[in-house]
Amino acid sequence: MSDTPITEMSFEDAMAALEQVVAQLESGSVPLEASIALYERGAELKKHCEAKLASAEEKVAQITQGPDGKATGAKPVEID
Repeated sequence: MSDTPITEMSFEDAMAALEQVVAQLESGSVPLEASIALYERGAELKKHCEAKLASAEEKVAQITQGPDGKATGAKPVEID
C-alpha cells in the first residue's frame, strides 16, 4: 500500500490503489484481519474517487453554451 494519504491522492492514483485492493481481495490469499483492513481502505479510496469525479462534473457543468450549443466560455468556479 502507498504511504500517500488518500486525501492527497490524484484520481488516477486512487483508482490504481483501489484496483490493487480489489485484486488482493479477489485473490483470496489475504488473512481475514488484513482483508477487513483492505476493504476499509477500498471504501475510503472509492469515496475519494467519487468526490474527485463530482468535483470535476461541477467544473464541467460551469461551461456556458451559446444558442447553437457550442461552448462560449465558463462561469467562475471556486477551486478547492
